[in-house]
Amino acid sequence: MKNLIRFDWAVKRLLRNKANFGILEGFLSELLGEDVIIEHILEGESNKEDKYQKFNRVDVLVQNSKGELIIIEIQNNQEHDYLLRILFGTSILLVNNIDEGMDYAQIKKIISVNIVYFDLGEGDDYIYHGTTEFIGIHKHDILKLSKGQESIYHTESISKIYPEYYVIKVNQFNDIARDTLDEWIYFLKKDEIKDEFNAKGLKEAKKQLDILKLSEEERKEYGEYIEQQRYERSLILSNYKVGEMDGKLNKAHEIAINLIRSGVNMEIISQATGLSKEELLGLV
Repeated sequence: MKNLIRFDWAVKRLLRNKANFGILEGFLSELLGEDVIIEHILEGESNKEDKYQKFNRVDVLVQNSKGELIIIEIQNNQEHDYLLRILFGTSILLVNNIDEGMDYAQIKKIISVNIVYFDLGEGDDYIYHGTTEFIGIHKHDILKLSKGQESIYHTESISKIYPEYYVIKVNQFNDIARDTLDEWIYFLKKDEIKDEFNAKGLKEAKKQLDILKLSEEERKEYGEYIEQQRYERSLILSNYKVGEMDGKLNKAHEIAINLIRSGVNMEIISQATGLSKEELLGLV
C-alpha cells in the first residue's frame, strides 16, 4: 500500500480528461449498483476553475449514457446547512435544464452524490440513500405508476423520476472493507488502495493517482491544497475549543451570579466554580 493523491483533489483536476473517466465511472458504478458510462462532463458554475475558489468544496457535474445528470460533491469542512444546500443544488440544476416548451416527461433525472468528511446529522451508518415516495395516509401503500406512465417515464417506480441523494460519511467508516463499495470508501478515507481490492475503477485509480507521476507544477499545487486542508482543520478545531471554553466560562459566571444573589460565601463560590475572588468581585 502507499498513499495516493486525495480523491477530492483528483476528481476536480485529473478526471476532467476523458481518458480518466474510468476512475469516476468505477466509483459511480459501485455506488449506484449498475454500470455507469459517463458521456461528458458538463460545464457550469460548479466546474469552473478559479484560483480564488474555496478549497473545502469540490463538485463536478457529469451526464451519463442514460441522459441522467450526476452531481458529485465533496465537502471537507463542517457546514450546518449542508442538507439544504444539497436540495438547492438539485433544484437549480433541474430548473437550468428545462427549456421553454419542453414536456415535463423530458425533465432529466438528477442524482446527487455527496462525500462528506464531517459529521452530518445523526446516524450509525456511513452511506445513506434518499429517494421520494408517496405513501398513503390511510392504507400506507406506496403510490405506483400506471402502465401508461411507465412507458412515458421509462421506469416502474415514481422514486426513479425524482432526484436521488447519496450521502457518504467517510469518517464514520470503520476501515473494514466488506464489499467492493467499501473498498472505494476505504480509499476515500485513507488515500490508499490495497493490492487485493477489486472494485471497479480502483486499479486504474492506483495507476493514475500516484503522486510521483505529477508534474512539478501539479505537485506544487497539490502540496498547497493539502496545506490548506491542514490550515482549515486547525482553524475549525481552534475555534471550536475557544467556543467550548467560552461556553464553560459563561456557565461558571451564571452559576456564580446566582450563588452570590443567594448570599453564599465567596470562598465557597470560588471553590464551586473555579473562579478567583477577583473574578467574583467583578460580577457583583
